Amino acid sequence: MTMRKPIIIVNMKTYLQSIGEKAIKLAKSAAKVSEKTGAEIILAPQLTDLKEVAKIVPAYSQHIDPIEPGAHTGHVLGESLKDAGATGVIINHSEDVVPFDDIKKNIEKARSLGLTTVVCAPSAIEAEEIAKFSPDFIAVEPPELIGGDISVSTAKPELIEETVKGVHKVNPNIKVLCGAGVKTGKDVKKAMELGAEGILVASGVVKAEDPEAALMDLSGACVEK
Repeated sequence: MTMRKPIIIVNMKTYLQSIGEKAIKLAKSAAKVSEKTGAEIILAPQLTDLKEVAKIVPAYSQHIDPIEPGAHTGHVLGESLKDAGATGVIINHSEDVVPFDDIKKNIEKARSLGLTTVVCAPSAIEAEEIAKFSPDFIAVEPPELIGGDISVSTAKPELIEETVKGVHKVNPNIKVLCGAGVKTGKDVKKAMELGAEGILVASGVVKAEDPEAALMDLSGACVEK
């Protein structure tokens, strides 16, 4: 029997628990857990920590702007992310929503640089529309469950199934992730049984009393291929 391990993307947001030396510590824990369990663990740190984190584990940026090099003060240039060691980007998180047209532009910009794209969607309907832009991942995250203690796989299992069905109808190569309220390996396993490839998680790891133990629990989830 062949088992499928989860893809775990940790959005480190702007928590004090995940900046500076604490970001490095979490990266080392993630690398250790990944080696032990075989789960793919990716961190999305603050931009100021991206370069150092990327030396330890795969690292995604929490943001990208659809711009070319030039005079764009305050914007995030894709080329600078690539240069810092990022291997991917998160686009359209509910805390960083971008205009729909910019979702497509951001995906195209990231793709031109060889960066993996994770696009967040609040609903199955929006996920299906985003699928037309062919990102690598779509993470379905109902905003009302983000940061809570009830996971989407428990509160709205039908949402994961509908999202997987709708996205794969448009493009079967896009991988669907589950986000919002994910805290335990049980949550991850259920999401994977519903068709998700893994999770987008934040406070469940970053604000955990023992982030490494939390990652071990999440990484222990697996389902039959």
